[in-house]
Amino acid sequence: MVRRPRRSGRRLLLAGGALLLLPWAAACHTDMIDQPKFRPLEESDFFKDGNSSRPIPADTVARGHLRLDTPLNTGWSGGAPVEAIPIPVTSELLRRGREQFDIFCSPCHGRLGDGKGMIVERGFKPPPSYHIDRLREAPAGHFFDVITNGFGAMYDYRERISPEDRWAIIAYIRALQLSRHAPLADAPPDEARRLEREKP
Repeated sequence: MVRRPRRSGRRLLLAGGALLLLPWAAACHTDMIDQPKFRPLEESDFFKDGNSSRPIPADTVARGHLRLDTPLNTGWSGGAPVEAIPIPVTSELLRRGREQFDIFCSPCHGRLGDGKGMIVERGFKPPPSYHIDRLREAPAGHFFDVITNGFGAMYDYRERISPEDRWAIIAYIRALQLSRHAPLADAPPDEARRLEREKP
């Protein structure tokens, strides 16, 4: 005679477990899910304009975004681009500028600022070299404006790079420009003599 497996014990155990979990299930409410609230841009008949989102009051400035120093935050002063970098140029600023330049600028402009970045090697139109006379003589505010608003095929970086980091990049660009066009008189005497001996 073949015995059937006893299933009634298993069923009883499952039913008992379900009964034990029932109080916890009953305690779960959807109050946190179905809150009386509006989602952004949702319609509302509460306000006259029919929008749940309220307009921002005039002259509201997000915390930490009040930009009172115009040359620092726009690169302009008196209706013209500023000539010099409006913050102290330190070795720390140059290090930060190099780091940001390598991240954001070098893919197109190249690590040397010569317009031969990896994007150009893959077929994109090369940007101008920072070492041409026009850009060597351009005021610092010109570079700030281009980084902020874009120029030609270059899109703007206003949301990606803070004003302080834009100036750090410009300081590094100036260092790159100086690296190819520094007068021999600026070199230390020993280095100047060595360079004079190595001239072709």
